[in-house]
Amino acid sequence: MHQEPLRTAGQPLATATKALILLHGRGGSPADILSLARHVHVPEFALLAPQATQNTWYPNSFLAPPAQNEPWLSDALAAVGRAVAEAEAAGISKENIYFLGFSQGACLTLEYVARHATRYGGVVAFTGGLIGDHLDAARYAGDFAGTPIFIGTSDPDFHVPVERVRASTKLLTGLGGAVTERIYPHMGHTISQEEIDVANSLIFK
Repeated sequence: MHQEPLRTAGQPLATATKALILLHGRGGSPADILSLARHVHVPEFALLAPQATQNTWYPNSFLAPPAQNEPWLSDALAAVGRAVAEAEAAGISKENIYFLGFSQGACLTLEYVARHATRYGGVVAFTGGLIGDHLDAARYAGDFAGTPIFIGTSDPDFHVPVERVRASTKLLTGLGGAVTERIYPHMGHTISQEEIDVANSLIFK
């Protein structure tokens, strides 16, 4: 699963100096998440958007035991890894690879980078947290070396409890991430202009 061709936009990989990997939410599509790129400051970036099979990266809640989301979750993480490998094959180093995801795609974004922590260009998670019924630090390894990470969410959010966002921030910070967490009262399950502005000022500056 998750074998659909990578959707690309922005600058050609062959000439781009930076790459942004965008991960859509449940029920979304690469076209949906790529449309968000018009609002962030990425004119010199190659944009890479994997496609989830049947528009869903994994079938159950991100708070379910990971085994209940297999093999979809492992395949989803592998799809992100292929996008990273494609950027690296074009000569773009990890320090110039950025990530952005919304909702289920934000959860997948955080889970991928935490399992492969290194110095990335930056990470944006619009409404997401690390995956699993509990957070097992043994799943995560590496050192973000100060990678800027932005997590924005609503309190409450029907899909993503604010407690998991805070726990994710703590774990990512422990891996060396420079995490900025913003919790917006009653924002709803969406992406606000304020979140976009924060992402632009912290990550895409």
